[in-house]
Amino acid sequence: MNDILLMQEELVAIRQDIHAHPEMAMEEVRTSTLVASKLKQWGLTVTEGVGQFGVVGTLKSLQSGNRSIGLRADMDALQLIEKCNVPYISTKPGTMHACGHDGHTTMLLGAAKYLAEHRDSFCGNVQFIFQPAEERLQGAIAMINDGLFERFPVDAIYGLHNYSGQLGTFAIRSGPLMAASDRWFVTFRGTGGHGGAAPHLATDVTILQAQFIMALQTIVSRNINAADLAVISVGAIQGGSFVSLSVMPSEIRIGGTTRTFTESVRDLIERRINELANNLAMTFGCTAHVEYNRTGTALINHNEQTQRAIKAAESVAGTTNVNKNTEPFMGSEDFAFMLLKRPGAFIFMGINDEKVSVKLHSPDYNFNDDAIPFGVAYWINLVQQELNI
Repeated sequence: MNDILLMQEELVAIRQDIHAHPEMAMEEVRTSTLVASKLKQWGLTVTEGVGQFGVVGTLKSLQSGNRSIGLRADMDALQLIEKCNVPYISTKPGTMHACGHDGHTTMLLGAAKYLAEHRDSFCGNVQFIFQPAEERLQGAIAMINDGLFERFPVDAIYGLHNYSGQLGTFAIRSGPLMAASDRWFVTFRGTGGHGGAAPHLATDVTILQAQFIMALQTIVSRNINAADLAVISVGAIQGGSFVSLSVMPSEIRIGGTTRTFTESVRDLIERRINELANNLAMTFGCTAHVEYNRTGTALINHNEQTQRAIKAAESVAGTTNVNKNTEPFMGSEDFAFMLLKRPGAFIFMGINDEKVSVKLHSPDYNFNDDAIPFGVAYWINLVQQELNI
């Protein structure tokens, strides 16, 4: 850890520079250029433009080895107005690093620098994968479709994300860890009318949408086994005009999200949303149009790689600071697509301390720089453990 701490000042400067210059999904021009420049400076073989803005740094050990390990970090920011009172506040209004991807990128860069300086500490190849567009669940697929695993073969792939746990602690589980994320839209169409003078002459889509939203909650409570986890939430309702409140709208659009862990539950929810929307619309003399888009997939950790990730985390934090069976999290993560292609595991790392309280995706979020050495150490230990001499 002492050698890692010697890099801390340099890594903090990198992290804060990335934080000050956030870039949205598939706009990571500056960030990917910075990453590629650092990797080249430290002697790695660098490939840019993988999946448009992805960067892969390849590091070979001094001694030849047959095994290869992939380590992945995400680079994109979020569309939020930052409220952090720091000297390195976002210079791009309306865009900020509110999920810690600036920290993820920095920690993987730190591991690349250290291992490049200690190529005799492992035997084999390390692929450092810097991915764009995680927040839109697009980047992993873009890199995979661009031949990521064919061009940069790995025996296993690992990912890491910060969370609101205590600084220097880790949390993981084998099997389902994060949920599949889907988006749905329902448009109800009827006939509008005068809501004050003649409501009886209209088919009231406002009452229809209210009944539909209430009925949605019966899918989870009455159609899905209580042992299965699922969420259905409404995120947007559009219809009518606040300028003409006496006019009953002829169309209302509703949008929301679902989160699931199994394909069978996912299929059931899609079917029931369609059935409820169309059957309720028919009873009101209206029509329904349903769109259901499967945007993400459940993140399922492989058992063998989970145990290896646990071992590496314990070597950094100690056995009591690694939660080996954390509860599944309903958030989504497109690293899940990589786990469909190669065995691997995803782990959470705590960054909370007395100075920092983490609330991801909030305008006052700021990655805790004191967490950088823990993430770097985890990556290094994982590589040296998996590619042992």
